[in-house]
Amino acid sequence: MIHKLIASWFGIGYIKGGGTIAAIVTCILIYLLQNGHLLDSTWMLPVLAGIITLIGIYVGNQVEPDWGEDSYRVVIDEVSGQMIALLFVPITPVFLIAALIFFRFFDILKPLYIRRMEKLPAGTGVMMDDVLAGVYANICMQVLVVLNNQYHWA
Repeated sequence: MIHKLIASWFGIGYIKGGGTIAAIVTCILIYLLQNGHLLDSTWMLPVLAGIITLIGIYVGNQVEPDWGEDSYRVVIDEVSGQMIALLFVPITPVFLIAALIFFRFFDILKPLYIRRMEKLPAGTGVMMDDVLAGVYANICMQVLVVLNNQYHWA
């Protein structure tokens, strides 16, 4: 039961569009944690993303026998991927929205070898496609950060 609760990110996975909702909730939580000074140091978000990824692999392995391979109810992968998309990015509304758009683009369309990650076994495959989507989204975000530093538009 606890595995399903965590894999579905406390029930979000049962909602239609759960992956997008989980990514949005992740952005909101990171924004609130940053503004509450709970994510002040640069190492905290990468550590949290790593922990969430490892937990996601574990719970993905646990729920697969009941839910099947890469069930839509598993959305902890979107949480991890969205966190990765935001690594070393200013946590402002503009950058949060941009990171969300980039992450969901890569997660839904699965270009550039992302789809191949799904072929990894069980929980690893569930998580790694979103991790790679998050990495690609983060690369795009780093370009935006550099452009913003040069042109000061956000």
